[in-house]
Amino acid sequence: MAKGTNAKIKELKGIKPEKITDEQLKKVQETVNNINRAQLEIGSIELRKHEMMHQIAGLRDELTLLQTEFDKEYGTFDINIQDGTINYKEDVEADKKD
Repeated sequence: MAKGTNAKIKELKGIKPEKITDEQLKKVQETVNNINRAQLEIGSIELRKHEMMHQIAGLRDELTLLQTEFDKEYGTFDINIQDGTINYKEDVEADKKD
């Protein structure tokens, strides 16, 4: 008797299978495990993202303090970050020349 014949006989008699095949079980377990692993990885990435957003917020606060310091000391915080040149507005330059 062939493997599929027994299943066909049960089907004709109205007997429903009680379990999926071992191969199907293995495949569904593997798929669910892959989903769980991916969700765990997403959670880890989101945590890193959250921490980096806090770090950026702190760095922006630090930049604001530096800009305030430059504005008090030089009258502007418009600084070329490549070479440190202070970019004065034209009216400020005219005041310096007088």
